[in-house]
Amino acid sequence: MLSADEIQSSLNGAWRMMLGKADGLRLLDLSVDGFWNSFVAIAVAAPAMIVGWVGIANTGETAASRFELLLRLAFVDIGTWILPVLALAIIAPRVGLGGRFVHYVVASNWASAIIAWLMLPGALMRLLFPAAEQASGLVSLALFFVSLVFSWRMTNQAIAKGAAMATAVFAGMFVTALIVLFALQWLVGVSMFVD
Repeated sequence: MLSADEIQSSLNGAWRMMLGKADGLRLLDLSVDGFWNSFVAIAVAAPAMIVGWVGIANTGETAASRFELLLRLAFVDIGTWILPVLALAIIAPRVGLGGRFVHYVVASNWASAIIAWLMLPGALMRLLFPAAEQASGLVSLALFFVSLVFSWRMTNQAIAKGAAMATAVFAGMFVTALIVLFALQWLVGVSMFVD
């Protein structure tokens, strides 16, 4: 298990990369252990993600149906976190990114934890003020666009092959994540979005 200092260093490194600073990469553990340990970021993000799941699951009619919906939402979110990484692992060597795959995944995992917390205000609004659905939706949308900027900057620093390649990787991972998200939602019969 990672120590609090190692987690803090990783989050600091990812944050610096999200701000467009290449020196953030030096704060990340890019070893084999560091690669696998970076998935601890899912646990770091979990409290913020749970708030979002609870806000959606509260639409269930019974406690059992709300808990089941919460589990299905967790399955969708975690699958959407992990499956695009597996897809990138398959294609990275074929598109000249084999040497930067670990850099990208480690940075992306820690950046995703930061983004989960960045998205928390919209989820909290939805949970605490269900009647203010439109306002919480606008807050979430604004934060989503901010997170896209941060994610592109992190990708650019992690890939280190120029803006064009970073944009291609960013777009590819974004589209892959959307495909996985909608496929998993369809598979388990849930929607992350309120009708």
